[in-house]
Amino acid sequence: MMETNMVFFFAPSRRHYSRLAALILAAGLAIAAPTYADTSAVLNTAAYPAPPSELYPQLFSAVQTSQVFEDGKTFVDALPKGRPAAIEAEYLRTKERPGFALADFVRQHFELPQDDPDAYVSDRSQSLQQHIAGLWPHLTQQPAKTSAASSLLPLPQPYVVPGGRFREVYYWDSYFTMLGLLQNGKPQLIRAMVDNFASLIDRYGHIPNGNRSYYLSRSQPPFYFKMVGLLSTQDPAAAYARYLPQLRREYGFWMDGERGLKPGTAYRRVVALADGAVLNRYYDDRAVPRDESYAEDVNLARQSGRQPAEVYRDIRAGAESGWDFSSRWFADGKTLATIETTAILPVDLNSLLYGLENAIRLGCERVRDLACNGDFKQRAERRRVAVQKYMWDEAGGYYVDYQWRKQQSTARPGAAAFYPLFAGIAEPVQAARVAQWAGKELLKPHGIVTTPVDSGQQWDAPNGWAPLQWIAVDGLNRYGLHAQARDIATRWMGKVQQVYAGSGKLVEKYDVVGSGAKAGGGEYALQDGFGWTNGVAMQLMTLYPELKRP
Repeated sequence: MMETNMVFFFAPSRRHYSRLAALILAAGLAIAAPTYADTSAVLNTAAYPAPPSELYPQLFSAVQTSQVFEDGKTFVDALPKGRPAAIEAEYLRTKERPGFALADFVRQHFELPQDDPDAYVSDRSQSLQQHIAGLWPHLTQQPAKTSAASSLLPLPQPYVVPGGRFREVYYWDSYFTMLGLLQNGKPQLIRAMVDNFASLIDRYGHIPNGNRSYYLSRSQPPFYFKMVGLLSTQDPAAAYARYLPQLRREYGFWMDGERGLKPGTAYRRVVALADGAVLNRYYDDRAVPRDESYAEDVNLARQSGRQPAEVYRDIRAGAESGWDFSSRWFADGKTLATIETTAILPVDLNSLLYGLENAIRLGCERVRDLACNGDFKQRAERRRVAVQKYMWDEAGGYYVDYQWRKQQSTARPGAAAFYPLFAGIAEPVQAARVAQWAGKELLKPHGIVTTPVDSGQQWDAPNGWAPLQWIAVDGLNRYGLHAQARDIATRWMGKVQQVYAGSGKLVEKYDVVGSGAKAGGGEYALQDGFGWTNGVAMQLMTLYPELKRP
């Protein structure tokens, strides 16, 4: 198996991007355009604003490696009080002087983000649904102009953030948040967020992980078509037609390099298998430490014994997956240092892209673009066949990721097995077998665990996450497996209600195995707020009114 990568061993500026493009073209390695009519999806890195690691590189490295702040995200979210170049020059001029204190220098030259977890005090007399309805205004950010030095990418309309350290909008989180906004009668806010994401696609060719400059080199699971569908739940094709340019352009981002890709090779997010089937993987266009987790990534690469750029790319690709991090991505099934995300064809990603292909097909049908309609009908069918061939485990009765370099299953199944049900790829008998397998391996007292493995990572047991509960419930209901769906919803909402009764909060993730309130693992402390938990809880209480408590 061979691979063609765009490897950035430094944090390139816009000038560097232009030079890099020239070198690529001179070497005869022109970036392939998509095979369909819309060719505007080719990577437009020239439009990317520089991240903090590039604006003041030596100061940035010093702050992050010395861990001035417990959370590496604090500094990259800070706002410089002056020109970054001037701050960098001042740092270089003064850092060796007697009495110089790095932390003091940073506080003098930057406005630090302020997180006050006690700013919103819940009213314990309120029901959970009342609490969620009252929480949305506190999680809603208004559009605001930002300086060129800010890492925040401006958005034209209001948007909902998850909460806690997550001060910006996040891509895949937002779909699950919107489920709650829909049930709370906030269609205008849903449309505002859909339009915000359209503006990001128009500017950058894709929806980044979040609206920060340091997130621009990657995306997240492509739920945008599902968000668009919420705008017209009775006739989603009408909404797909309205946002067809953005849907097609996002598809072009995921499929960039598809044309002419030889079997057994990969380019960016596209992999051509030996039989010519084309499937997708998570990826990142940079192979350097993440700005927001710089010290952690540098230390991991050093400990791994692997090529640093390889580790950085796989870590970043894991962040694009949303499952950062999980034994699902580890070659040995246990250790973060063995992460191999780019070697894996994920069943969730390819199920969502099947959904995107069908959304584009319906949108094209509505606008009477017959050629587009036929093209995407064929694309969706080819992907369905490939998912069934490479990702269905007949012996186990579940869907699982495929390791394309080794040409074999990863044999590490988890809650992603529900995605082919959610997207409508599974046959009824397969859906029933997934339900049976999950009932034995994933279903716990308080919902489904992310994977059966307890690795210490946050996207493994004993943790359960709101989005995966909804994917499972919705997927099972799609195939008429209503009892299993209701069981998962009931167990999950019991835990959410328990934690709310005890703390007055909804949190990012839950321990669904034990009776304790807090889930663990991950690179940061448990966050409360919390956008997607609010959204899924509201959706489940609407679907199953008996889950509401006074």
